[in-house]
Amino acid sequence: MKKDIHPANYRKVAFEDTSNKEIFLISSTVATKETTKVDGKEYPLYKVEISSASHPFYTGNDNVVDSAGRVERFKARATKTGAKKESKK
Repeated sequence: MKKDIHPANYRKVAFEDTSNKEIFLISSTVATKETTKVDGKEYPLYKVEISSASHPFYTGNDNVVDSAGRVERFKARATKTGAKKESKK
C-alpha cells in the first residue's frame, strides 16, 4: 500500500453479526466503543444485524431478521387487502 494515503484510524476491526455471533476481521475506519479478543489479540468491536453469514441470499435459508416488526405489519396489511379484493368479487 502507498504510505500516508489512509486515514489515521484505519485499522483491523472485528465485525460481529448479532444474529449468529459470527465475527469477521476487516480493515475499517468505523468508530467503536467496545473491544473483543480474536485469536488472542484485542480488536475494536462493531456489531451488525445482518452479514453475509446470515443473509438469506448468501446462506440459502429463508429466515427473516426483523427487529422493527415490519414483516408482521406488512403481512397484516396484505391479509386485509386480500380480504377486501375477495369481498368485491
